[in-house]
Amino acid sequence: MANQQVAIAMDWGGTWVRAAVVDHQGKFLWQSRQPNPQGGTKAEYLKVASDLLKVAMGEASGDVVGIGVAAAGPVGASTGTLHQPPNLQVLNGVSLKSLWEKTFPCPVWVGNDANLAALGEFHFGAGKDAASQGKPVTTLFYMTVSTGVGGGVVDHGSIFLGAHGVAAEVGHITIDPSDSASLCQCGNTGCLEATASGTAIAKTARERLADGRIPVSLLADGGETAVTAEAVFDAAAKGDPLAEQVLERAVQGLILGLNNVVHLFNPDMIVLGGGVTVGLVKSGLLDRIHQGVQGRAMSELHKEFQLVPAQLGDSVGLAGAAAMVWDQFDASSR
Repeated sequence: MANQQVAIAMDWGGTWVRAAVVDHQGKFLWQSRQPNPQGGTKAEYLKVASDLLKVAMGEASGDVVGIGVAAAGPVGASTGTLHQPPNLQVLNGVSLKSLWEKTFPCPVWVGNDANLAALGEFHFGAGKDAASQGKPVTTLFYMTVSTGVGGGVVDHGSIFLGAHGVAAEVGHITIDPSDSASLCQCGNTGCLEATASGTAIAKTARERLADGRIPVSLLADGGETAVTAEAVFDAAAKGDPLAEQVLERAVQGLILGLNNVVHLFNPDMIVLGGGVTVGLVKSGLLDRIHQGVQGRAMSELHKEFQLVPAQLGDSVGLAGAAAMVWDQFDASSR
């Protein structure tokens, strides 16, 4: 790795903190991860991450042009400050940019993980693949459907952040205004996240098991704790009517949520990532969602988008953090 320019990338989630050394083409030259100190103090969390960055700097051994950090939760775009990150609450108010630029001899940039996932897929994943086939992407919308639902937009190569860096929170689009709408973890009701996330799929299945309207279900065999989103997908694949109903609700929610995305951002590519997307692909439901969104589009121009699964898997946060560094470095070099 010596004598070449590299970026240091970090992906900081609730359970793990990951770091990688990444070249300009998005190739991972080294990577590692460490568990967060569950229940630890702010100082303990920061020490684990800082120590991992120090190891990454040593592994790079060449010219490190910058450090990029993808963090779960709202991030101040200019200051790199974490604002009430749901899975890293102990770091609320911490400016990682200010802190680590005093520690490491290179600039530091920090972004929301969903925004950076969009940038990673644009440069190194589905967007790169489309460009290689002669179909360069103008506007890419990335949506992760996992424990929660998050989103990010890349337009003409740049992340769309909004006034305070918290744009594209697609998980909290209201898709059900009824009095019976499900409660979301954000405190509102009827959010897309409360309908289509892995958490919502499992919760809905448990509620429908409890109400007994479908008396026989494969999901009842393992007890309530065994009812996960993955279990729902597995049961639906075997024709379980309760599981099929739950997934139908999630699919309809995704159609409504993505219909809003299409009319707001007019993307030519929508990339879906996260564990629920894996289930949707295996179940052959992605085409149905695509057709459902197109069927609600107001014009032919709104219908002209690809809907594809993410290509970068668990590495998407690291890839996006690296892409942010290279974007900033290239801009400063012009």
